[in-house]
Amino acid sequence: MKILYCRTSTIHQNTQRQLVDTDYDRIFEDKLSGKNTDRPQLLLMLDIIRENDIIEVHSMDRLARNTRDLLELVDTITKKGATIHFKKENLTFNSNTNDPVQKLMLTMIGAVAEMERELIASRVREGVAIAKSKGKYKGGKKKLSDEQAKILNDMYAKHYSLTKIAKELHISRPTVYSYLKNIEDKQ
Repeated sequence: MKILYCRTSTIHQNTQRQLVDTDYDRIFEDKLSGKNTDRPQLLLMLDIIRENDIIEVHSMDRLARNTRDLLELVDTITKKGATIHFKKENLTFNSNTNDPVQKLMLTMIGAVAEMERELIASRVREGVAIAKSKGKYKGGKKKLSDEQAKILNDMYAKHYSLTKIAKELHISRPTVYSYLKNIEDKQ
């Protein structure tokens, strides 16, 4: 089976650029940060892949944003007898891949993606600190309207899944988690 894995960081982004010139039998698509591997569609894909499956990923940073996760995911996939192909980097890995140069490229590109993410986060923190020192930082914009907060509370009280709540309100799961954590912290 040919599988396509796509990821965007938020539900407001689309995966169209990741679908160009790609032929697949099944697609797994996450709309969450790639900062860790706790992504529902990724975990489901890892659970169902079998020997001889081919997994297509647009680029390495769509699969993982840190080197450790990238190496572990590629290892998990190849140990199951499946093949993973990164289209943008034109690298393919399977259980027969013993090319040390290819493994070096995987590690180096993964490290660059991780460094890029850390540099962006560092610049944001620096900018916020400067704005706060000048009294110009008011915090981020409100993520939920009062009506959305009420609906979220009602759905959570009725034990709806956090994924279902996020989809219903057209917000990300991290926003749901953050809102609920803030509620718990205030209690």
